[in-house]
Amino acid sequence: MTTTASALKPSTIRIGKRYRASRVDDHYDAIVIGSGIGGLTTAALLAKAGQKVLVLEQHYTAGGFTHSYGRNGYEWDVGVHYIGDMGSPNTLGRKLFDTITDGQLKWAPMDDNYDRFYLGSQVVNLRAGKDGFRQSLLDAFPGENKAIDRYIKLLDKVASGMQWYTLSKLSPAIASPVIGRALRFVLPKCFNQTTYEVLSGLTRNEALIGALTGQWGDCGVTPKHSSFLIHALIAKHYIHGGYYPVGGAAEMARTIIPVIQSGGGEVMTYADVTEILVEKGRACGVRLADDHTIRADRIISNAGVINTFESLLPAEVVRGTRYPHQRRHIEPSMSHLCLYIGLKGTAQELGLPKTNFWIYPDEHHDANVERFLDDPESPLPVVYVSFPSAKDPDYLNRCPGTATIEIVAPTTWAQFAPWKDTTWGKRGEEYEALKQQLTERILEHLYDKLPQLRGKIDYVETSTPLSTDWFCRYGQGEIYGLEHTPERFDQAWLRPKTEIPGLYLTGQDVLTCGVVGAMIGGLVTTLAIQGIKGAGLAKQIFVDRGPAGPDLQQVTETG
Repeated sequence: MTTTASALKPSTIRIGKRYRASRVDDHYDAIVIGSGIGGLTTAALLAKAGQKVLVLEQHYTAGGFTHSYGRNGYEWDVGVHYIGDMGSPNTLGRKLFDTITDGQLKWAPMDDNYDRFYLGSQVVNLRAGKDGFRQSLLDAFPGENKAIDRYIKLLDKVASGMQWYTLSKLSPAIASPVIGRALRFVLPKCFNQTTYEVLSGLTRNEALIGALTGQWGDCGVTPKHSSFLIHALIAKHYIHGGYYPVGGAAEMARTIIPVIQSGGGEVMTYADVTEILVEKGRACGVRLADDHTIRADRIISNAGVINTFESLLPAEVVRGTRYPHQRRHIEPSMSHLCLYIGLKGTAQELGLPKTNFWIYPDEHHDANVERFLDDPESPLPVVYVSFPSAKDPDYLNRCPGTATIEIVAPTTWAQFAPWKDTTWGKRGEEYEALKQQLTERILEHLYDKLPQLRGKIDYVETSTPLSTDWFCRYGQGEIYGLEHTPERFDQAWLRPKTEIPGLYLTGQDVLTCGVVGAMIGGLVTTLAIQGIKGAGLAKQIFVDRGPAGPDLQQVTETG
């Protein structure tokens, strides 16, 4: 049933053009390092503004955490499990997707019951729509109507405040102290408190708090450590249900790349950037693994702030910035395991839903994670199960007669650190034995909820934090970039424009994690680059969305 990495066949999905030095020009208007959704968004928007942009991706396929891969007759998505606010063309996330894909990316709704939380023996089903969401919680906690109503109002308050926080990323760095004081005046008190601090002020019912925070895995930070900002954005983002890209996550990069190409640019894979070139104090180009250099008017890093400053920039340049001091206030997010499962038979035949399962030992998320970190043999604090082939109406056209499941569970980097410097697919029998043990342990959670699947699995492949590091260059296998704590959101320096002239950041570290969060990070980076020239784009995206369009509140998606 399980296939080891050494026996794996190459993925059948390759998006982007393979890099060769002879295939690139000497100079571009902009170079984007990394083809995650934030980088692709910035590149596409700049292309629409008439700029020639080169995107360089070290992986064999474009998309970052939005890429898909195919093996043994199955297809899986590595990071896109569901996205909210795609049901209306007037939401910010949907309008942005329509802009960067020229309307070519289509969406399919999940079941009305989009998330199911198993809190020990208690089951809570979240249903789409504000009324459905409220009633779902009332059905599970009938005596908590006041707390639930106050909670929903807080989600709206945070969403309204998020527009000011987002726009602050465009202010000049010199104005940060003034902007910071202004934000403290206009933002609600709960905006950057911990999630548990806010919720425990609404109710003493720990089971209700556990249910309200049942999506904590969407940011990778437990309630007592996460910012209420990120919690509220995630809950608000999904309140109208979940959606899935028709054709799978690979359709994102596939539909965005033609827009980049329309401006004379390109997206190159197997293009490993090893250094950002800085001359006379200004970022002016990149060096690749083959020692070839390419110049550009500006360099935009979608590789994450830690990778940018600690791996790509020359050390002497970094020492001349405030980053060594600022680094103490940010940490990478949690590591994870993911099982990619293939089954013979369709999702309908196997009884697979379009609902996500969140399986918890009980409602005490922080205590469960702390116990697990101290002892990885203790019960898994969360097991997330997604059914991509059930969600994608086009799946059977590509992979007839089959179905897929993806299961995500937390792990510790320390458990896999001994193999840090080994090669993917060649890590040895001990490593494969550990993966097999963890795989079987996680599968038992699936069989507990869907016992009809026991004996039906045809193929399973397990990725570890080392896989994430190998393919996506996140050094501890983190998928959410920076840890989303209150301290992280107090860092005014986490903005598109860096201290180094010509160097910009984009993606999830600019604002928040997730597909739509990284996309809006890409948009904000574009506006920072364009300045006054970006006024028309800002009006198109932020203002011209019709009466149903919300403000800058749909800023995050994960899963």
